[in-house]
Amino acid sequence: MKDNCSTETDSRRIEVFRNPGFFQRNLTYLLIGFGIGCVLSALISVFSGHFIGFRSVSYEILFSVIISLAIGNSVYLSQKLLKFNRDQIWLFIILYYASSLAAMLLAIESIYFIKWLLFNEPYQLFHPHDYLVSSMLVVIICTIFYIYNSQKARLHARIRERDLDVLKLRQMKTQAELATLQSKINPHFLYNALNAIASLIHEQPDQAEDMTLKLSKLFRYSINNNQDDLVTVAEEMEIVSTYLDIEQIRFGDRISFILDIDPALKQERIPRFLIQPLIENALKHGLKDIAAGAELRITIRKDSRLVIAISDNGAPFPDELNIGYGLQSTFDKLNLLYGSAYELQLLNKPIKQIEIKIPMQHG
Repeated sequence: MKDNCSTETDSRRIEVFRNPGFFQRNLTYLLIGFGIGCVLSALISVFSGHFIGFRSVSYEILFSVIISLAIGNSVYLSQKLLKFNRDQIWLFIILYYASSLAAMLLAIESIYFIKWLLFNEPYQLFHPHDYLVSSMLVVIICTIFYIYNSQKARLHARIRERDLDVLKLRQMKTQAELATLQSKINPHFLYNALNAIASLIHEQPDQAEDMTLKLSKLFRYSINNNQDDLVTVAEEMEIVSTYLDIEQIRFGDRISFILDIDPALKQERIPRFLIQPLIENALKHGLKDIAAGAELRITIRKDSRLVIAISDNGAPFPDELNIGYGLQSTFDKLNLLYGSAYELQLLNKPIKQIEIKIPMQHG
């Protein structure tokens, strides 16, 4: 276990340097240091009343570049290797200032070492006066950067929080729209079903009772908003069968209903209450004028996607189709759930059918 933890830590450290952003980040630190060095040289020249010379400018720029690289990388590594979070805020602040001051010491000693190496100037290891002045400057600069980064982080957090709120509102809106679509049953169907029940009460009371119970089951399914937006094919076909039983009582032998469902697809998930409006649309517009021999088939199969087809032998779709509630609710539901990842076709050849293709989603 210990070896695994050690390996993971080493891998994380190596990854910090392999990250493509490592070189870009250090280039930024280098440019910042160069800019600070130029500004410091200009300020010193202004306050001293004369140009401080190329060598002094080089020292200031070199000092600023070294300290910028050292401070930037020490703070970055502290954040990454310690996995900084709000619970470690004081530890981070201590390390932030300590690493910055350590980087300052490194930069100061590096400058004096380079002076000795290149220009044979006397070199001693400690320079307390430079430490005091530079440490005050480093603390001020680090505090400014800390406040700036803290405000920037808070701003980003607010933006992320706002984006999450917007996303939640969109999801709630989508769920509300789906619930509205799923709870709608065409009033004409209710009117016809109640008329059929009324006509059966005296002549066939048992059948009237059965039709009433099925109608109750259908409405309970449609208004139950606690259910998921997606249900299994088996669950959807159970309610479709209930609906077809009601319509069979109304139409009698005029229409034959055929279910052609691949048993292997019964656990695939489809939008709740997707099929019933399409069947109702076919009965109302395609088969209404057929006195006998009407046939309506529901097919569920798969190719690369799940295919749902409602076909009938009634009147073909007109060239300019007036989209009613059944088709419109289907379009709306598919758009809300799948965006552009679905396909809906109205075909007259080789057979008249509405064909829907949606992604496979196993229950």
